[in-house]
Amino acid sequence: MTSFAHVDNPAEHPGLIRVERFATSVQNAYRSLSAPRAGASLLLAAIVAALVVVANQVIDTWTEGHLLAAWIVMWAVAFAALALLASPAKRFVAGSRRTVRRWSVARQQRIQDEKLWKVALTDARVMADISRAMSAGATRDVRTYY
Repeated sequence: MTSFAHVDNPAEHPGLIRVERFATSVQNAYRSLSAPRAGASLLLAAIVAALVVVANQVIDTWTEGHLLAAWIVMWAVAFAALALLASPAKRFVAGSRRTVRRWSVARQQRIQDEKLWKVALTDARVMADISRAMSAGATRDVRTYY
């Protein structure tokens, strides 16, 4: 008599599945950190940390009898910094992101223009198309003013 053994082996390795899930979660975490709000939060945390360090240096010079008052002052500085610097930090990060985005778009456009110009130098038809487009653009501009 003949008998067959049917062994069901998984198609994918369980360790590979766990690594893929981990990579997906890291990618999602990176996307959430790249938001303007997260950048502003990181900038604000850095500023507040610097202010707390300065307050701590001031507190260290005080005598031991004023330690509780010193801690109260230090935390008051920290919370005041959080309250006062949240919106300027958010505006700064949003403005810098817009600036970097504009620079990136301009850079990509410049690269595309250089590629088209290199092709136009070797192909007379492309150069003629560019010349016609520039002439039509100049004519359109003149018509809008008069």
